[in-house]
Amino acid sequence: MSSVFGVFWRVYAAFISPPRLHNVEDNDTLPPLKIGILGAAAIAPSALVLPAKSHPEVELYAVAARDISRAEKFAKKHGFKKWYGGTDGYQELLDDHEIDIVYNPLPNGLHYEWTMKALAAGKHVLLEKPSGNTAEETRRMYSLADQKGLVLLEAFHYKFHPAIQRVRAIIDSGELGAIKEVNATLALPKGILGNDNDIRMNYDLGGGAMMDCGCYPLSCVRYLTSNNPSAVISATAIRYSKDPRIDTGTTANLTFASLKPGEEPVRSIIKCDFAIPPRWGLIPRWPDISVRAVCERGSIEIFNYVMPVIYHSITVRPDGKVPRTEKAYTFEGGKGEEWWTTYRYQLEAFVDKVKGRTPQTWMSPEDSIANMEWIEKIYEESGLGSRPQSTFVLPIA
Repeated sequence: MSSVFGVFWRVYAAFISPPRLHNVEDNDTLPPLKIGILGAAAIAPSALVLPAKSHPEVELYAVAARDISRAEKFAKKHGFKKWYGGTDGYQELLDDHEIDIVYNPLPNGLHYEWTMKALAAGKHVLLEKPSGNTAEETRRMYSLADQKGLVLLEAFHYKFHPAIQRVRAIIDSGELGAIKEVNATLALPKGILGNDNDIRMNYDLGGGAMMDCGCYPLSCVRYLTSNNPSAVISATAIRYSKDPRIDTGTTANLTFASLKPGEEPVRSIIKCDFAIPPRWGLIPRWPDISVRAVCERGSIEIFNYVMPVIYHSITVRPDGKVPRTEKAYTFEGGKGEEWWTTYRYQLEAFVDKVKGRTPQTWMSPEDSIANMEWIEKIYEESGLGSRPQSTFVLPIA
């Protein structure tokens, strides 16, 4: 019963009514960092708005949308002070000197243009994943951030939570020996995502399952192996019937170099799918959000690595020993609460970085660039090819 209560409490605190912490201004310290959001995106409330409400060092300040009435509605609903709209709305938000941080959850194909513009305007940027349509876009964004001395972070929020970090700690401890195989999946039942009017199905905006949910399992196997793949052995895509350039699902077979010289490479299968068909055509399937690593002396698996605050389980099966199940909602002796989402941990790290503090976890530019490089290689092997690179050119000041 206590575990059931825990689920309800975490969901309530994380997604319905996060505890509001006092504002840092109450202590006569530095004013909060003001956040502006480009686009009133559906992901914004869970990814940033709710986490920000429990962070004492940030303020939800402004939002911009193409439709100013939508921006106003979003601002009033979520407690923003200002809103911008119309054809110049995004740029007007970037020109607001009060704003310190810009969150960019725009469609993938617009990530590059508006992140470059935000950095040029002197804003730190929290950028939704995948970072761009191509690795070259990602490389250019991080180069500009470095030139400007600004913080740019690709929002692979799952990495900031104790759950996946506990899995990696067990692997790195050597308890189970070296990894021999690691497989990861993020597949959703048909009807949740990927409808005909969904931006994820728009090729020009960087659509496709491998770009959207596929970037997670790829990132995760790279994270757990502490390495990049050595090759894409094969990749197959389920093509969207209305645009064969778009994948509604992709499976890729990868290899990673073994940590032990002369041994077989580490094998990996990653899967993503927008539309798992119902069982027997009637019964909806449960989402598959799992990672499993097979090691020399056992295996380890985590269920729900993407949104572990709701519920997750880490199952460790050492050879010849009794299996055990672990959970990790907080860091021992570190920042965090049991109800903190992956996004809340991520925001904590982002603010720490902006403030010049050392974050508990960070995602490097090299990591983001490599993830996009391998997304492109998987698309190439599947026959679909990379998403179109942005034609935007940042004017020379």
